[in-house]
Amino acid sequence: MSHRVAVLAGDGVGPEVVAEARRAVDALGIAVEWAELPWGSAWYHEHGRMMPEDWAEQLSGCRAVLLGAIGDPSVPDHVSLWGSILELRQRLDLWANLRPCRLLPGVPGPLAGREAGDFDVLFVRENTEGEYAGVGGRSHRGLPGEVGVEVSVFTRAGCERVIRLAFECAAQRRGILTSATKSNASRFGYVLWDEVAAGIAGEFPSVRYERVLVDALAARMVRSPDSLDVVVASNLFADILTDLGAALQGGMGMAASANVAPGTSEIGIFEPVHGSAPDIAGQGIANPAGAIWSAVLMLEHLGEADAAARLLHALEDVCRDGPRTRDAGGTATTVEVGDAVVAALATAQAAT
Repeated sequence: MSHRVAVLAGDGVGPEVVAEARRAVDALGIAVEWAELPWGSAWYHEHGRMMPEDWAEQLSGCRAVLLGAIGDPSVPDHVSLWGSILELRQRLDLWANLRPCRLLPGVPGPLAGREAGDFDVLFVRENTEGEYAGVGGRSHRGLPGEVGVEVSVFTRAGCERVIRLAFECAAQRRGILTSATKSNASRFGYVLWDEVAAGIAGEFPSVRYERVLVDALAARMVRSPDSLDVVVASNLFADILTDLGAALQGGMGMAASANVAPGTSEIGIFEPVHGSAPDIAGQGIANPAGAIWSAVLMLEHLGEADAAARLLHALEDVCRDGPRTRDAGGTATTVEVGDAVVAALATAQAAT
């Protein structure tokens, strides 16, 4: 069976890291048909928008999108974000963002006395509403009384589906679910969130459920990361907490993510979360680990569990034994790390 996958390499280091992720997938020997899309900041300068109006039609027939990074200093961030990834998430209703945060062997972490295995958390992020629902506006622009209003949107249905998914994930892992909230101060949306979570908890007696204020949870991630298993949070809270998680797992270059709608036939979007990093673009030093790990999540989505496991094991081997890029404690280039992952796959194949 061949999988048609759209490639949106994007801006900055995006094309560099996506190239290595594609090479790694191709080395697995599964049938993938890549469809390259030129959208991004350069497309914006030429066409006045980040993606074409018929982007949905162009994605028709694709089962996944492998996304590098979107963003360039020449395009305002809110324009590039709302014109690309947020548009894709909302229009495709990709309501769950999954981010594995795990410190791999060989990758230096910033916490003293903590090693690989001490930090292994899956974040389940609500991905289409909450603080990033896009509801609000500005009035009296340019005047002293100018007003900007941003409305957080929490629906019972939106809370239920993402919190239930998080419970299901926790039941398959170590059986602990932590919900990040702020219902002591945000007394409407987060009180609804808490009520929904408490109701669903009764359906999962094998999962230990806890409700933790987001600021206390941020401190706990640093002080006792091994106490966490699965964390579920709103769009904004999980956005912030997962960047902290990325730092704890060795840096943004290690961070992977999946934008999915579980239980549907909708395509998924898989992306490293380090951004376009224009300061190092073109230097060949970007860490491709996050992109390769995102490809692992993509393969799982495509039903290629064995291939996904083989690729993750190869990445783990390279992180443990090297080479690694400088952000992960080494001196290797992007391509050298990609070469090593491909070689690790070949070695593992020869041993079977």
